[in-house]
Amino acid sequence: MRYLPLVLLLICGLARAELPETDWLDLMPESDQRALEQMPEITHNGPEADGTFDSKGGLKQQQKGLPAVMYSAKTVPSMNGKKIRIGGYPVPLETDNAGRSTLFFLVPYPGACIHVPPPPPNQLVLVRYPKGIALPDIYEPLWVNGTLKIEQVSNDLADAAYALDASSARMVEEGDL
Repeated sequence: MRYLPLVLLLICGLARAELPETDWLDLMPESDQRALEQMPEITHNGPEADGTFDSKGGLKQQQKGLPAVMYSAKTVPSMNGKKIRIGGYPVPLETDNAGRSTLFFLVPYPGACIHVPPPPPNQLVLVRYPKGIALPDIYEPLWVNGTLKIEQVSNDLADAAYALDASSARMVEEGDL
C-alpha cells in the first residue's frame, strides 16, 4: 500500500505526457528550406502599418517580387498521417453555439492574417476540432495535438497544404516556456 501514491503519480505523469513538438520547418521540403535561407529580407509593410485594412487581403495577400517559395504548397510525404503536437497562432473560421472555435487555421506567427506576405500554404494548417476551444486572443499561442494530413485546402481567406484532425488543443501556459 505504501507504493500506491508512487503508482498514482506515475500514472498521472504518463497521462500528462505529450508528443514531442513538431517544428514548422518540418512541414517544408528541404528544397523550400534552402530557398528560404537564400531569400532577401521581407518587409511586413501591410495595411496594418498605416492603420487601414483591405477586406480582400487575409492570408491570400501577395507582395510583388517575392520568390515562388513564399507561395509553395510542396509538402513532406512522411508527415502524412503522423500524430503531431504543434504550436502556433489561430485564425478562427468557425465556432460552435458556445463560441468555441471548431475550425481554424494554425499559423507559425501571430497576426499572419493581416501581415504581408502571409506564410506559404505549406506553413498553414487547417485544424478541425469538433470539441472546440475558446480563443480569447488570436495573438496568444496554443498547442494542438492530432493527426496531420496532406490535404490541399482553399477558401476565401487562405490556401493550406495540410489539415489536422485535432484530438486536443490548449492555450500555451507559462510553464510550457
